[in-house]
Amino acid sequence: MWIINEERENHTGVSEFVFQGFSSFHEHKLTLFVVFLTLYLLTLAGNVLIVTIISIDHHLHTPMYFFLSMLSTSETMYTLDIVPQMLSSLSGQNQPISLAGCATQMFFFITLAINNCFLLTTMGYDRYVAICKPLRYTIIMNKKICAQMVWGSCSIGLLVAIIQISSVFRLPFCDREVAHYFCEIRAVMKLSCADTNLHDTINFIISSVVIVVPMGLVFISYILIISTILKIVSTEGQKKAFATCASHLTVVIVHYGCASISYLKPKSENTVDQNQLISVTYTIFTPLLNPVVYTLRNKEVKDALRRAIGKKPFCLGI
Repeated sequence: MWIINEERENHTGVSEFVFQGFSSFHEHKLTLFVVFLTLYLLTLAGNVLIVTIISIDHHLHTPMYFFLSMLSTSETMYTLDIVPQMLSSLSGQNQPISLAGCATQMFFFITLAINNCFLLTTMGYDRYVAICKPLRYTIIMNKKICAQMVWGSCSIGLLVAIIQISSVFRLPFCDREVAHYFCEIRAVMKLSCADTNLHDTINFIISSVVIVVPMGLVFISYILIISTILKIVSTEGQKKAFATCASHLTVVIVHYGCASISYLKPKSENTVDQNQLISVTYTIFTPLLNPVVYTLRNKEVKDALRRAIGKKPFCLGI
């Protein structure tokens, strides 16, 4: 360890980073600030609303909505970790961030991003049990199992974050300008004086595992779900079964799609501007998708919202 620290001191005096931000879009910074601030506030409001509705409405005290509330909580924290720094940069108040501050931001980003991936997997498993094994649903998806699944998702995120942060911040840094709007791991590694090929390979392997494994498990769940639904004789029954999965499947496709485009591609394939625009999809739009999809497409949540504001649901029997 002391050798690494000594090498770092000899090669660099970097003690803080500054963000390049959206420097190529200087003329549009005000527009971007207004758009991203609006989306940020909508994301926070939407996810807080979902968590609140689920907590106060006993009709939603089921495993599916427990996982949804955990996902909304994680998405809220994820947004709070990244977007304020982006807005600060766009407003012209691009304050430097210390190495410790950068490591902290990266730690929470990695933890929460991976946590979200595995929470979506648990939600897929929940839908699989509900549709394929309905008679055993309450036994399999009991409170203890649900809590263990959530804790497992978070634990994987924490473990991976610790490994990656420990690896990245042992590197000596020769530059202080991060070509991004937050402490994204690959952008930070590019500032190192050392050869990062091994670190890049490790990062790619870890990214592949934490994206491909949960994504694969989700799609296996949906293959089994669809095969079960197609065996249902009633057309109405098929529609109802598909409807219970539609919201989750929409979020899954967008979430894993954005993550795959961002992290499962050659590191030199896109320009800095392209990488930043891709990053916007999973730091701004994906967290907003969760409340939008589950409030606009999910009947039970819409009914809960009506009950919360004192209006009787239109079709209680559907």
